[in-house]
Amino acid sequence: MHLTGTLQQRATRLVFFAAGLGMAAWAPLVPYAKSRLGLDEATLGILLLCLGAGSLCAMPFTGMLSSRFGCRKVIVGAGLLLIAILPGLALAATPLQLGLVLLVFGAAMGTFDVAINIQAVIIEKANGGAMMSGFHALFSVGGFAGAACMALLLWLGLTPAWSCVAVMLLLCGVLGAAQGHLLPTASASGEKTPLFVMPHGAVIFIGLLCFIVFLAEGAILDWSALFLTTTRGVEEAKGGLGYAAFAIAMTLGRFTGDKVVSRFGGKRVLTVGGLCAAAGFFLAVLAPHASLAMAGFVLIGLGAANIVPILFTAAGNQRAMPASLAVAAITTIGYAGILAGPAVIGFVAHATSLNIAFAMLGAALLLVAASARLVAPAKQVS
Repeated sequence: MHLTGTLQQRATRLVFFAAGLGMAAWAPLVPYAKSRLGLDEATLGILLLCLGAGSLCAMPFTGMLSSRFGCRKVIVGAGLLLIAILPGLALAATPLQLGLVLLVFGAAMGTFDVAINIQAVIIEKANGGAMMSGFHALFSVGGFAGAACMALLLWLGLTPAWSCVAVMLLLCGVLGAAQGHLLPTASASGEKTPLFVMPHGAVIFIGLLCFIVFLAEGAILDWSALFLTTTRGVEEAKGGLGYAAFAIAMTLGRFTGDKVVSRFGGKRVLTVGGLCAAAGFFLAVLAPHASLAMAGFVLIGLGAANIVPILFTAAGNQRAMPASLAVAAITTIGYAGILAGPAVIGFVAHATSLNIAFAMLGAALLLVAASARLVAPAKQVS
């Protein structure tokens, strides 16, 4: 199989789109699940943790599964499980059932996410040029499409269950179009890789940088609206504009990211991106007006857009352990940042203020910028 072929690259883009689509389809169902089961906020919060727990438990094993069975089987298997479990999100009759469904949904999503990133690392490495940002951009597009599609179907009067069926059919079509050109192995050479290697050295360091970036992204998702409404006087109905500005800027940054990385090199893009994202947090904290705070969120989105793709590329290029296992390790460490984000920011904000919590994230992103020379090449190897 030609790893640099157009069909393999297109298949990789399709599964990234499918990942975003599947993940985002759940978000519009949350209010329905809350009202249908009569859940209070505390119970709903515990149930939502089941999704993250499922992903976090499955991710470390995905590298081993990919090494044993290859990317194609793992991606297709996890994708089919994701499709099969999707209606359960709308049909669960008790909180316990919903918790179990979310646990399986999270495990399928986590496995799928790691496996497609392993595929992407192999494709990019074989191609010899920057491609990771473009792959991740399709995840963002899939997220927009999934949330919009589900919201539209519900608005048109379909029940949550039938809306899930419609998304299932769409996911089946995307996965079916991609599966024939997914990689049958988990290494560019096709050689067998070890089933397990304890993460160490560069892999842990790259994972910690991912943790910081995912922590920052999670903070924008969970806290930007509250930040704007409580500290900048923005109306509650407009509080979500901060995250929207961040998400749009990040998506645009990723669509142009491959060309930027190819031209300037991962080291320079990682440095400038970290500085830009840090400046965005500091601008949001220091800005006296909401419009300037919004501009800060745009800077965060543009700066952070290509950091994670560059770190995944670095995981694929390091020599401490096989790429498939390294990608699984840094994804697990990074995803812990998303899970820890709301609690960490909430604790710091309670002890000090939300302004100080955001400023600390800016300082952490300065560390990411300063670490660029240790993890990213000056120029993309071709």
